[in-house]
Amino acid sequence: ALTPAAGPPRRIRGRMNLTPPQRRSLTWAGLALAAFLLLWLLAPVLTPFIVGAVLAYALHPAVERLAARRVPRLLAVLGVEVLFIVAVLAVLLLIVPIISKELPLLREQIPILADKLNRSVSPWLAQFGINVALDIPGIKAFVLKYLDANFEDGLATALSSARIGGSIVLAVIGNLVLVPVVLFYLLSDWPQLVARTQGLVPPRMHAQVTGFLDECDAVLGQYLRGQLLVMLILAAFYSIGLALFRFDLALPVGVFTGLAIFIPYLGFGLGLVLALLAGLLQFASWYGVIAVAVVFGIGQVVESLFLTPRLVGERIGMDPLMVIFALLAFGHLFGFVGVLIALPVSALLVVAVRRLRAAYLASPLYRG
Repeated sequence: ALTPAAGPPRRIRGRMNLTPPQRRSLTWAGLALAAFLLLWLLAPVLTPFIVGAVLAYALHPAVERLAARRVPRLLAVLGVEVLFIVAVLAVLLLIVPIISKELPLLREQIPILADKLNRSVSPWLAQFGINVALDIPGIKAFVLKYLDANFEDGLATALSSARIGGSIVLAVIGNLVLVPVVLFYLLSDWPQLVARTQGLVPPRMHAQVTGFLDECDAVLGQYLRGQLLVMLILAAFYSIGLALFRFDLALPVGVFTGLAIFIPYLGFGLGLVLALLAGLLQFASWYGVIAVAVVFGIGQVVESLFLTPRLVGERIGMDPLMVIFALLAFGHLFGFVGVLIALPVSALLVVAVRRLRAAYLASPLYRG
């Protein structure tokens, strides 16, 4: 018997069949990616809301304790927010004695420092064929014009600058007004916001999500406590270190620098500038610069290699390289807001990665 000739092979269309857990995972990954893109696109607009949310998370335990003691919630929110604003203003007012003492010294010392620099550096540079000479009369005229101006002239200059950079000024003022308003509403409605957020979680996932959020809350609490401890230690270190070098403004400069460390890079940089000005104007020699270099150099090494990694990084499960990478990456992606939220968000990612690793090690894919 003859067998019929085989026909052309039929093409079987393959289709990727996803299991329900895989579809759910892809859905959640898509939602997370959409949230990330939205945060990246709206980063400038979201600044006061993100800052207000971070502050509300940090301050709501105090409000809840007062509310548990039968203090009306509105009064508890107002009291906590007012105390926080007073504390922030107290830190900012530390700059007042620095400025009030340094401005008269600037007027007197800048021409003298320029003259010393001219006499010491110019001959040394001349040996290498570099002829540089500072215009001492021009520097004196500049100092007298801008540091000896009366109130009306200063006000006119400020108004002129405000007109030139009006959008920047309006943005700063808008954020300063919006942050307390956002903080007030978030603290007032915190229990309702938490309940609504939990209501969005599917019932079958409630136990897993609650456990994940509880772990994140514990990690963030450790981060905030560790960061506060770092700030207090550095405030004491800078104050004592500058005092040992006989700085008149050791206490305000040291305390301000230590507390401003909460804002990475910017706080340390501002404190360093203030300390250099104080040293140059008080001692009018290289002694002040060397003293600041020693104190701030040791402080930066101790803070970068020991305090932040040990008291902040290890508490949230991040080594020093991860801390540095998180600050740089979030700062590059989201600017100033990214620097503020870098370590808290990284702490949440550490918890998520830790859980994913445990799930992977327990999965058939790993066990074979």
